[in-house]
Amino acid sequence: MDTTIINIFCLILLFIGILGTFLPVLPGLLLSICGLLIYKFGTDADLPMIYIWAFGILTAASVVLSYVIPAKTNRKYGGTRWGSIGSVIGTIVGIFLPIPLGFLIGMFAGVFIGELLHDSKDMNKALQSTKGALIGFIYGTGFSFVVGVAMFLVVLLNMFNVI
Repeated sequence: MDTTIINIFCLILLFIGILGTFLPVLPGLLLSICGLLIYKFGTDADLPMIYIWAFGILTAASVVLSYVIPAKTNRKYGGTRWGSIGSVIGTIVGIFLPIPLGFLIGMFAGVFIGELLHDSKDMNKALQSTKGALIGFIYGTGFSFVVGVAMFLVVLLNMFNVI
């Protein structure tokens, strides 16, 4: 297969992977790491293996952190298990809503409703928990986004023999 076609395919995978860092219907960094691996082993690229190992570790860390960070920030802002369960249910429901960013709206609504089901008298606590979920989402998504962009740039720079 032509190296140019493989390079374009890799860049497309990397770009879609970046989009997937904040769109849950796409596998995110999994696509990016696939693009990186296809580039390294499917072409005659002289990309050092340290990049493969580093991005593999960062991708694994991102998967773990995407669960740990929201839970920690949710708890830091007074959230309970009810809010965490509501977050998961809301995200799943939100994916199927025919509105832009439905998954995100669903997640926040799920946290809020879950906290209100736990303690219907404390709306302030439910709002604080939702704030914690937002902050956790921003941290986790930001980390994944930066890793995805870094992979894209490393491949692009290597294609042009800059690194």
